[in-house]
Amino acid sequence: MDTITLWHLTGWEFAALAFAALLVGFSKTAVSGANTVSLAIFAAVLPARASTGILLPVLIAGDVLAVLTYRRHAHWPTLWRLFPAVGVGVVVGTLFLVWADDAVVRTSIGVILLFMAGVTVWRRRRADAAGRPDEVASRTGRAKARSYGVLGGFTTMVANAGGPVMSMYLLSAGFRKLGFLGTSAFFFLIVNVSKLPFSAGLGLIDGHSLLLDAVLVVFVVPGALLGKWAVNRINQRLFERLVIAATVVGGLQLLLA
Repeated sequence: MDTITLWHLTGWEFAALAFAALLVGFSKTAVSGANTVSLAIFAAVLPARASTGILLPVLIAGDVLAVLTYRRHAHWPTLWRLFPAVGVGVVVGTLFLVWADDAVVRTSIGVILLFMAGVTVWRRRRADAAGRPDEVASRTGRAKARSYGVLGGFTTMVANAGGPVMSMYLLSAGFRKLGFLGTSAFFFLIVNVSKLPFSAGLGLIDGHSLLLDAVLVVFVVPGALLGKWAVNRINQRLFERLVIAATVVGGLQLLLA
């Protein structure tokens, strides 16, 4: 029995999942946050709860490619400030998944994403868009890192939707394009790998899901290569607008699903 038959997928449904996997690769190397569209496609084609477990290894494959591409541009002081708060968010998200149904999860994350997109736009209109990553070392920056870290850990655990949250944080901290991509690449590789035992414990990852992942990962590679080609042709202002737009679209999709 092949993978498509095993999951009762039609040709169009498999094509949609393949496109979503390609978009994961593109988002990891070009426009972070765009993979919220992939999240929506996976949830529409597959059972919503199962879709999060199937999407996770696909995301990790994209993270590996992003790290290989942008490993020299990561800002590690920012990462070390985020990780403790993210750990708290992952634990809270795991507990939330125990009792929350799909509707509650989608609505909660959709509201969070739209709220943070609005806050980021407001803050960037008041601040210089060329701010430096070192600004996160201030007391306000540390408080912001903790709050975004908890939200990022929570949203990435319950729906693999942490990308837009971290995108909003890195934009608000003044990261430029390559620093943004390098820092987010290492962040999500480490966080997503750490989520594997939690997802497996909740029954979201098993042999059947990994079989489908093995097929879909093939489509991540051309998406990542396309993103690497495109990012050098996107200026900083357009890059920021695309990231914010992807966040808004993702939030609306979750609310309207």
